[in-house]
Amino acid sequence: MIKVVMDCFGGDGSPRANADGAIAALGKNADLYMILSGDEAQIKEALSGKKYPAERLEILHAPTVIGCDEKPTEAIRAKRDSSMMAAAELLRTDETVAGMVSVGSTGALIAATTLRVGRLPGVMRPAFCPILPTMTGGIVGICDSGAVVDCSPEMLKQFAVMGSVYLQSAFGIESPRAALLNIGTESEKGDKLRKETYPLLEQLEGVNFVGNMESRDLLTGKYDLIVCDGFSGNVLIKTTEGACLEMLKMLKKNIYSSWKYKLGALLQKKMFSQIKEFMNYQNYGGSVILGARKTVVKGHGSSDARAIEVCIDQVCRAENARMNEKISEALSGHTAS
Repeated sequence: MIKVVMDCFGGDGSPRANADGAIAALGKNADLYMILSGDEAQIKEALSGKKYPAERLEILHAPTVIGCDEKPTEAIRAKRDSSMMAAAELLRTDETVAGMVSVGSTGALIAATTLRVGRLPGVMRPAFCPILPTMTGGIVGICDSGAVVDCSPEMLKQFAVMGSVYLQSAFGIESPRAALLNIGTESEKGDKLRKETYPLLEQLEGVNFVGNMESRDLLTGKYDLIVCDGFSGNVLIKTTEGACLEMLKMLKKNIYSSWKYKLGALLQKKMFSQIKEFMNYQNYGGSVILGARKTVVKGHGSSDARAIEVCIDQVCRAENARMNEKISEALSGHTAS
């Protein structure tokens, strides 16, 4: 049985989307046990009238919520009775609980993960690793995408190791092609951080480093893992998401501008639906926090039930793959200087 605790508040659709996502995950995974953290009355209302295996779901009462506008370190200390902190504390103290899902404050979740749940031995800083689809039908991971804004070369080296293990163990990618995000593909390109990191990755055993990557190649399918600092990674992923969404809006606007375009779109309705699904981030879950002692997944604040269901799947996938154990093993041979 895989136990997952979920922070049921902090998202745009909370707690209903969280409850619906948990029910969907329970319905397809008989080995899953869910613990929903948050205001008990509101969670019960969200569950009301729904069919679910009650013997595999429980509620952890936590009456307050950490807002996205609150200072993370202050909030996790002042609001120990919040849905997020109650979930993090249970994850820390109960060894039977495998992982945690939250769509709440990113800063607070990173702080709670680092200060309460703890890091794996040897990990300098935990990192986000979201997954995006590629044009070739595969996936690409970005590590880091916002957890560590200011990085050292040694941190990026660890991100390469952790991200590679994640893709190998959880997704079965035999030898993930890891690239360093840069302003050009030439080895001498970049700022001081990139120039110092490049030779470290080039000499790194156990990581299939293939050189630098320019941001325009993110979704081409040429790479499996993009290594970057949290600032650059966050800009990369949000720019990509934003560009895709605006392209869809422009396409829709143009289609509705002419009856000829409408007719053509009608004939290609299935194709447009497939493109829309491909670009829908809700289908790809959240960002796994690599380097934490237990698996923590951060979902988008606007996650719907489907996205939350996928976030829960990500915890189960990591647990079944013994991801954290394998990351510890891999890092043991790469101690920071």
